[in-house]
Amino acid sequence: METAPLPLPPATTPPRRLLLLVNRQARNGGAALDEALAVLRIRGIAVEEHRCPPGQTTAEAIRARAGEGFSAVVLGGGDGTLNAAAPALLETGLPFGILPLGTANDLARSLGIGPDLVDAARVIADGHLRRIDLGEVNGKPFFNVASIGFSAELAGELRSEAKKRWGKLGYAIAAFRLLRRIRPFTAWITQDGRVRKVRTVQISVGNGRHYGGGMTVESDAAPDDGKLDIYSLEVDHWWRLLALLPYLRRGTQGQWHDVRAFPALSCAVATRRPMPVNTDGELTATTPAMFRLLPKCVSVFAPPAPPG
Repeated sequence: METAPLPLPPATTPPRRLLLLVNRQARNGGAALDEALAVLRIRGIAVEEHRCPPGQTTAEAIRARAGEGFSAVVLGGGDGTLNAAAPALLETGLPFGILPLGTANDLARSLGIGPDLVDAARVIADGHLRRIDLGEVNGKPFFNVASIGFSAELAGELRSEAKKRWGKLGYAIAAFRLLRRIRPFTAWITQDGRVRKVRTVQISVGNGRHYGGGMTVESDAAPDDGKLDIYSLEVDHWWRLLALLPYLRRGTQGQWHDVRAFPALSCAVATRRPMPVNTDGELTATTPAMFRLLPKCVSVFAPPAPPG
């Protein structure tokens, strides 16, 4: 039985007391946070860091401390950190802010939050809240994109050490190694009662705009646009992916005849054998996969969305 969504805060809510959780293993996790935290404290905002003991997840920490009077959560880390926190943010209704410490910081980029920690702290202190959607696959929420195929295989191969050492270049190195080994697979995509049988190297279901350290889900996608953007890369040869790369970066891959792209509120993907599903860079589910949109369900401190 589904529970009713928790009430969301008004559009501008300057925070009073923040629960801070920092992923010290993130690529920039060793970066000095003092200046960013000073920006918050000089505005009269209390900041209390919670260091998760061994075995405690970010979501568990948020759930455990949600009743202690915090007005919001601040997450210092990358997209994996945000993905891990998503279930608790959804359940508690607490707004959240982002201090981008990861490799790609795709959600921050989608929201117009740059990599400078002091600027990101100012965004939180200003208190402008943007209500955004979440995607969900088999009950697991995600912010940016969920993928089956090439991207999921890449997530499995891309070790945290490589990301920390090489940054976005680590994605390119791992992708190049994997590219020539990738083979198409058969999948069945069901949407609005219609079943499409496809032969593909990747199926992606996007909620946000950016993913994968430089790719774009769809050229006009936004994390609060009320839709999922789905595409399937139905190419015959690996070198076609190289030709597609500029389009994938701009989010215009749907212009290619061998790329199937469409918006949806939900869809299902089945494969001949279970395949991993990559959500925001983490392997969190397997096929058969049921995707759906959770509209306007969480609030994040972000610059005001551009008009139109």
